[in-house]
Amino acid sequence: MSGWPDTLRRLFRGGLVWLGVVSALPLAASATDWDVSEVSSNLAVFALGDAEMAERKITTTTIGELELPTGQIIACDPLITGLERPVFSRKVRPGRYPVTLFEAQGRVAAAVLRFGPGLPVRWELATFARDGSGVSAWKSGFIVDDAVASFMDTSIMTLISDPEEFDDYLADIAWSLDRFGMDNPVAGNPLNIVMFDTGWGDGTYTSWWGLDAAGEPLVLMTDFEVLENADGRESGQAN
Repeated sequence: MSGWPDTLRRLFRGGLVWLGVVSALPLAASATDWDVSEVSSNLAVFALGDAEMAERKITTTTIGELELPTGQIIACDPLITGLERPVFSRKVRPGRYPVTLFEAQGRVAAAVLRFGPGLPVRWELATFARDGSGVSAWKSGFIVDDAVASFMDTSIMTLISDPEEFDDYLADIAWSLDRFGMDNPVAGNPLNIVMFDTGWGDGTYTSWWGLDAAGEPLVLMTDFEVLENADGRESGQAN
């Protein structure tokens, strides 16, 4: 797991980051074809073609597929123990879904789970359930204290029911990371967990649901505050 020596730099960087799986988009899509003003101009990165992504120094890496047997997703710093493993209020259909990272400036800029093809038609702030039930909305954003974050299905909490054993498992995986990785807690069981470095390091990070016309989620994105205005170049490099 990489560290984060640039804390102050991260604190003075503004804006939201957006990402998507570019290969699932029509190359003719343009940021001018849809309104992102209610969220952030950074969401326009979703509509960029391959050439535009390259020009803006943004690369993508697909890690693998995350098993979500309940459709209830935890997003957290896996090294924070106790109650800081919140579950998103919105559920998705159970299944296996690809996890993609967007990287810029040698850092993980954002992480995305994709549930279906196409461009979202509207956006929704991803909030967490107070009691883990996935029903009542609570807060948005999760705390990172160790420069690493993770996605997992809530059922993983019952797969390893002993809290200390679960904490030890997560710590072993997190400290063995080289930027990102996936692991199966139990051999032969498809249930897995994905972890990745978090941009400039510690902080509170926000996620967004990209929804289709019927209000169903196409993507879940967590922003690690590296991109600015859908651009991965450092200040002074952008046109």
